Amino acid sequence: MKYIIGIFAALGLALIFIFCPIKNIGQPQKEYLRIHIRANSNSTEDQRVKYMVKEAVVDALIPLLSNIETFEDAKMMMQKNFDLIENVANKVLSEEGFSYKCKAEIDNEYFPARTYDTITLGEGYYDALILQLGNAEGDNWWCLVFPAFCFTNSQNSDNIVYISKIWEIIKSVI
Repeated sequence: MKYIIGIFAALGLALIFIFCPIKNIGQPQKEYLRIHIRANSNSTEDQRVKYMVKEAVVDALIPLLSNIETFEDAKMMMQKNFDLIENVANKVLSEEGFSYKCKAEIDNEYFPARTYDTITLGEGYYDALILQLGNAEGDNWWCLVFPAFCFTNSQNSDNIVYISKIWEIIKSVI
């Protein structure tokens, strides 16, 4: 009887490890590239302009990401376009009367767990496109650059570019 209980216990543990993998907290998550926009401060105006910068940057990144299929390609595309990203953000900041600038970089940093539509990303360290607005001491906005879930809801409603390969396949069948 003890032998049978031992077998079932071992099978139960094996099933737990197969269907409930242990999270690698602290290990880089290589399949996702996040975007993290840090506001200058928590003032109402700094928070307002952060969202304006977000919309402008997302609109600028949509065409760049439309044919990207891998994490590595997404990361390289962001690195090649730091100047474009900073210029788009700085234009919004300037037009809104702010004297501080945007600094873009890719870094690996900690994010809490977050659900985007049907994808849940566990807490851990992820590579991210970081946009620091001014002192970057305020509340922030973050989402995904790759896969580009957060970019399909941009306010670019007159010129939406679908960047989901699954959506493109569905559209071709309909």
